[in-house]
Amino acid sequence: MELKNKDYYINYDADTVTLHFQGSLRLIGVGAYEPLATLLDKIIDIEPPLITVNLQELKLLNSSGVTTLAKFIIKVSKKKAIQMIIQGSTKIAWQKDSLNNLKRLMPRLQLEWE
Repeated sequence: MELKNKDYYINYDADTVTLHFQGSLRLIGVGAYEPLATLLDKIIDIEPPLITVNLQELKLLNSSGVTTLAKFIIKVSKKKAIQMIIQGSTKIAWQKDSLNNLKRLMPRLQLEWE
């Protein structure tokens, strides 16, 4: 499964249960993120033991995108059997603070930095 346009590319690898984000996600409003939210809900419904979210190539994520990601993390946190890893980059300014704040929503969330 994938979502893409000229600014971003999101790919879900079902074999590794990994979401790869690339580019810049600057959609207008939370409603514009509905296709992504639907994809994230489908992954939760599968209830894999581990979900990996690779953001290392995501240069920009606006507040509506952070909200969508936060809602996903809250839903995963309610599924005690699912562990989550978020892979970020210390080279991308927005990620350090934003990803550390997301960890507050799910204390068992693992952050990995490149």
